[in-house]
Amino acid sequence: MACPARARDVRRRDVATHRAGGFFAVSVGQRQPPKPSASLSPESPPQVTDLNTNTHITVLLNEAVDALAIKPSGVYVDATFGRGGHSRKILEKLGDKGRLIALDRDLAAIAAAAEIRDARFQIIHSHFSAIKQALADAGVQQVDGILLDIGISSPQIDEGERGFSFRFDGPLDMRMDQSRGQTAAEFIAGATEQQLTGVIKDYGEERFAKQIARAIVATRTGGGAITTTG
Repeated sequence: MACPARARDVRRRDVATHRAGGFFAVSVGQRQPPKPSASLSPESPPQVTDLNTNTHITVLLNEAVDALAIKPSGVYVDATFGRGGHSRKILEKLGDKGRLIALDRDLAAIAAAAEIRDARFQIIHSHFSAIKQALADAGVQQVDGILLDIGISSPQIDEGERGFSFRFDGPLDMRMDQSRGQTAAEFIAGATEQQLTGVIKDYGEERFAKQIARAIVATRTGGGAITTTG
């Protein structure tokens, strides 16, 4: 997924990786991983939203951050900022000389990051797959740890206008980064039946993919536009 930018140190120092729930942490220079909390469970979801308050809650927060074995003066990367639960916890553990770089492709996450007023913190609008270039652009040559909490974030599901859930009749967008690329509605409007079948089968693991694709094409042929999740 991601590895330490301090590549030359790998030959001389230990690199520890820790994975549980939905997070993956890489820490440089730690010989023994921290003892997991009793609540650490691979089946636990990485993030949830309190449906009563619409407040985002980061699950396994302490376990994920503890796995980084943070040094007060270290440089760390939160490669999936989300709503900033992990980043804020990391900042609590960093000293005055520490630094945290966060990445996210979601504009809503970038807006949430703007609320963090801390000179040690920097947010970059980028996907974690482009972490090498993002860090180079930020002038970072080596890091002490990287945290990834990969997967869809619950606020993306809870916001109907994003089009990720059938719970709301919203626009069929489904883009992680709403500043670029086709919306799902635009793709559906122009894709062939074969393309639709492939996407539904490969990404949705749907055994009736061909029948669904045929129904979509039939709806289009009849003049019906598929633009919402409802």
